This record gives sequence, C-alpha cells and structure tokens, in this order.
Amino acid sequence: MMVAAASVVVAVGTVTGMVNALDGGRGSDAARPDASGATLLVPLPDVPSGSASAKAGASASAKPKKSTVPSPGKAAKAGKAAKAGKKTQEAAAVSPRLYRHPDSQVLDWVRAHPDDPRTEVIESRIADQPAAVWFADFTPSTITSRVRAVTSGAAAQGRVPVVVPYAIPDRDCGGASEGGASDFDAYDGWIDDFAAGLGSGEVVVILEPDSIAQADCLSDAQRADRFAALARAGRVLKAADPKARVYYDAGHSDWNPAAQQAALLKRAGAASADSSDGIFSNVSNFHATSAEIAYDRQVLDALGGPAGLGAVIDTSRNGNGAPADGQWCDPAGRKIGRAPTLDTGEARIDGYLWVKLPGESDGCKGAAGTFSASYAYDLAR
Repeated sequence: MMVAAASVVVAVGTVTGMVNALDGGRGSDAARPDASGATLLVPLPDVPSGSASAKAGASASAKPKKSTVPSPGKAAKAGKAAKAGKKTQEAAAVSPRLYRHPDSQVLDWVRAHPDDPRTEVIESRIADQPAAVWFADFTPSTITSRVRAVTSGAAAQGRVPVVVPYAIPDRDCGGASEGGASDFDAYDGWIDDFAAGLGSGEVVVILEPDSIAQADCLSDAQRADRFAALARAGRVLKAADPKARVYYDAGHSDWNPAAQQAALLKRAGAASADSSDGIFSNVSNFHATSAEIAYDRQVLDALGGPAGLGAVIDTSRNGNGAPADGQWCDPAGRKIGRAPTLDTGEARIDGYLWVKLPGESDGCKGAAGTFSASYAYDLAR
C-alpha cells in the first residue's frame, strides 16, 4: 500500500517541532509548521557526501530509548566548493504530491535573514521541503479550524498534507515534550474535533509519536487506557475522512524488539483496517533508512492484519545514521536524509517523510522545538 495512493496521513506522537499548529501569536486559526514544506526533491542517499559536522524537539519521536560569506550564485558556489575539495549534496527535487505549509520557523528565519551567508543552503535544502504539521497544544476550541486550514490549503494545491496529532495524556512521560490533554475523556473530544477538520481529501496522519514505544512509563491500567484511546482515535480519523491514512508509533530500530513492538501496536489498534494503515518509525531520530526499512518490515510481519498495512519513515535527519554513542539530543555530525516522497520504490514502505523539522532543537541546542540556524546549516551543508 503506497501512501502515494492515499489521501491524508495523520501522525500522533510525543515530539514537538517541525510544523507546529499552535494557538499562538499568529492567531487561533493559524497552523504553524516547525518544519518546511513541499517541493520536488530527488531522494538523497542514506549517507550524503560531505564532511560530518545533535529529545524533545521539533517533532515526535526524538527520544531513542536505548542507543540512542554568501555565495553569489549556484555556479560560483559549486566552483568554490570544488576549490575547497568538498563534495556538495546535489539539490533534491521536491515531491509534487506532498504539501509544504507556507508558515514555519525556518521560513521565518529565511525571510528575516536574506543576506546571511547560510540562507541559500538552509532555504534550498530545508525550507523548500515538505514537512509535517504538528498540533501539539491542547486547544479544543480552535483545533478543528486549525486542522482545516492545513488540509484545505493542501487541497487547493492538489497536494497531500502530513499532520501530527500530539496531545495524548502523560505525553513524553513528563520529559521535555510533556503536555497533552488532562485525561482521556478530554483527549477523545479533542480527537473528534481534530477529525472534523480533515475534510475529504488525502492526508497522512502520524498518530502520537512515542505514545506506544514509550508506554513503559505507565502502569498497566494507564497503558490499557492509552491504547484504547489510540485505537479509538484511528477509527474516528478514518471514519471522518476515508482518504486519510493513519500510522501508529513503532519507535525505531534500536528501541523495542520488533515482536515486542508489534504486540504493543496490536493492543493499540494498529492491526485493524478500521483504524490503521500501518506504522511510522524514526520520528525525530537518526537511524539509517536501510535499518528502518528492515525493522519496519519485521514489525509489520509480526503485527499481522491486512496485507495492505505499510510503514512511513522519518528521514529528516538520518543522512549520517545514528551516533555510535547513542546520543539523541541534538547530536553533532548528523545530516539531512532522503527527500520526502510518497514513492519509495520499496515494498511495504509507503513514504519517506520529514516529520521532525531539521534545525529544530531536541532540547540541547535550545528549548525543545525552537529553531537554530547554526544547527540547520550544519545538517544541510
């Protein structure tokens, strides 16, 4: 099942960042992306060329439990790089199907710094890319209109938005991305209102990053309540928009073993066609795409369910793979990974997505979810 054939994908998770649809300074109806948008990019290799130069943060699964002088022009820039003996990454083409939200922290920075030597690289390699829009604040009165602003904007362009509901109670187990609804009755109502904004077009939903892989911080009763709420959320989202594709939290390849994660996913409704289109992995993390593909297929095999269940992978910062020392909070030496696309050419892999916005901190280079130009530049150059 390819996401390219789907309408909307919604992701729910623990991470803050990328494109945040917050009820803040821009007005209650403004959805704010902490990530970048949609352009047509050619997929990049897992390990991009160039020298290597980084939990909480701008997108959902930031927490790996265990391992875890401006150029005058492109030609001049290429010559300069060659003279320095560097290989520069070839500009990727932007996906014609994925939606780039027009408002984000990185776009704000680019617009405010036209003469900064780093602007061209940050703009072309990060700000021009399609990225997920996060809904991380619990604001029941405005969530429907803010979700609708994103999905209607995407529909007007004939593109597919990626949205991340991120308000599960006890989010992030009290960590840097703590927050969410006060209880599950409130959360159920918030999900109902979220679903009302989806419309009738394609959309990808990343449902609550870290909500399943990180559930070991909860008591048995709390875990049961969370999994029931997630199963209900998937059913509500898919019933509201039959073209929505909903993916559930599989953590990443260096977290829970595949069979263990599949058992948790099954309890949360991820094996049911009524609530799920599959799983997502590596959100806000750094593990190589090849490792995630192998892991996700193992999880899907153990999960069972309809043959059409697939997986989407966050490739926003995994170009150099994960740090050997298991650092997950803004580790040095990381690079952006494969460009966002809904056409991976890989069996059961529905998409490579930028769920976490490159340049948004995990909580070490700044407050979780805040944008750092120096961090973005190190990832992109």
